[in-house]
Amino acid sequence: MPSRGDEPSLAEDTLAVREPLLAASDAQRASGPVPTAAPARSAGRLAWLDALRGFAALCVVFDHSSGLVLYRLHQLLYQWFDFGRYGVFVFFLVSGYIIPASLERKGSVREFWIGRAFRLYPMYALSITAVLLLYGLGFGTAYAAQRDWLRSVTSWPAMIPNFLSGPNVPNVTWTLSYEMAFYLLLAALFTVRAHRHSGSYALGCGIIVCAVGGKLPMDMLDHGHGIFDATSVNVVIDVLILAGVGLAVAATRGTALSHAGSWLAALICLFVLTVNQNGYPYPWSAYSILAFMFTGTLVYRAEQGQVRKAEAAMAAAAVVTMTVAGAFWWGTRFPTWNLGTQWHYQYFTSVAGAALTFAVGLAVRNRRVPGVLAWLGMISYSVYMTHPLVINAYASIPALAHGSKPLWLRALLAVAMLTTILGLAAATYYFVERPMQRLGRKVARRYRDSAEPSLALGAERPQPAG
Repeated sequence: MPSRGDEPSLAEDTLAVREPLLAASDAQRASGPVPTAAPARSAGRLAWLDALRGFAALCVVFDHSSGLVLYRLHQLLYQWFDFGRYGVFVFFLVSGYIIPASLERKGSVREFWIGRAFRLYPMYALSITAVLLLYGLGFGTAYAAQRDWLRSVTSWPAMIPNFLSGPNVPNVTWTLSYEMAFYLLLAALFTVRAHRHSGSYALGCGIIVCAVGGKLPMDMLDHGHGIFDATSVNVVIDVLILAGVGLAVAATRGTALSHAGSWLAALICLFVLTVNQNGYPYPWSAYSILAFMFTGTLVYRAEQGQVRKAEAAMAAAAVVTMTVAGAFWWGTRFPTWNLGTQWHYQYFTSVAGAALTFAVGLAVRNRRVPGVLAWLGMISYSVYMTHPLVINAYASIPALAHGSKPLWLRALLAVAMLTTILGLAAATYYFVERPMQRLGRKVARRYRDSAEPSLALGAERPQPAG
C-alpha cells in the first residue's frame, strides 16, 4: 500500500467507538410507539459488535507490528490478504451500524455531539501529545510534523487531518477523518429527517466510486491556492466546521440556526473529503468508506424492521460489488499508484472478507461471545490510538528492531509487544476514556434540549389531531 510523505507504509485501520445499549429511551416513549421498530436489545445481543471490534483491533495490531517482528510471516500472508484493510472495513461497518442508533436513541444533535466530543477528543489529544513527547525524547517519529509545526497543528482541531494539510499524528488518525465525515453527514441528515434512506446513500456512494472514483482530486487544497497558504486553508476549514457544530449544539433543536449549523459543517467536510484527501489513500477511498458505513446503517435499519431484510441484503451486496469493482477499474487506470495484480487479490479478499465477517457476526449474534473479545471491543479505541506509540518506540531501539533473530525470540517479542499494547490501552481506557465518557453523559443531561419530543429510531413528528 502506498505511503504518505516520509510516513511508514500504513495499513488501513480506524477508530471503533463503543456506544451504550440500544434501549428504548424516555423520549421515544414520549413520541409514541414506532410500529416498525424492533424490541429493545440486551447487552448480550449487542456483544457480537464488541466481538467484531475486538477481533478487528487484533488484526490492526498484527498488521502494524508483524512487519517488524514477524516479517517473513507478514510477507507470506500479505501476498493474498491485507489485515489492516480488512480490520478497517470491519470497523467501518460496525460504526455505521451503531452510530446512527446512538443518535436516534438520543434524538438530539446536541446530546450526540457532546457525547462524541467527550468520547473521542480526550484520547485523540492524549495520543498526539504522547507522540510529540516521545519524539522529543528520541523515541518514534513526529510523522513530518516537525517540518512545519503551525501547518501541522492547525490540521488537527476538527479531527479531519487527512482532509487538510496533515500530517496525521499518530499515523493511524487519518481514518478519524472519515469517521468524522460520517458523523457530520448523519447529524445533518437527521435535522431534516432524511437520515433513514441509508440504502440510497450507500448505493449512491458506490455509484460515485464506479463513475468518477479515480478522477477525484487528491490534494486540491493541500498546498493552498490563490491568496491562501496551506495553514490558512486549515484554519478556515477548522473554523467553519467547528462553528457549524457549535451552532448546532448551542441553538434550540429544530430551529433554522440548528439546521444551518449542521449543514454548514457537513457540506464543508464533504467538500474537502471529495477534493483533498491529502494524497492518501486512494481517490476512490472516501466514497468507498462512506458506502460501507451507510451499508452498516442499512443493516441496522433492516434489524429494526424499517427496511425489508431481502432488500437490504441485495443493496449491501450491490454496494460491496460496486466498491470492489470500482477500485479494480480505477486501480488499473491510475498510474500514480502503480497497482498491480497482487493488489487486486489483497483488496478483494480484505474488503469482501470484512463484509463476510460482519454478515457472519450478524448471523450468530444471539450466541454467547467470549468475554475476552467483548473486553477487547470495549478498549478498542484505546488500542487503536495507543498501539502506534508502542510500535514506534520498539522501532526506535536498535537492539530490538535490527539484526537477525531466531524465530522463538521474534515470537516472544511479538507477544511482549501485544501485551504492552493491551496493558497501555486498558490503562488509558479505565483512567481516561471511561471517566470522560461518564463526564460527557453528565454534561449531556445537564444541557439536554427539551424543546420538543425526541424522534428516536426514525419516528415521524406527531401530527396534530384533526
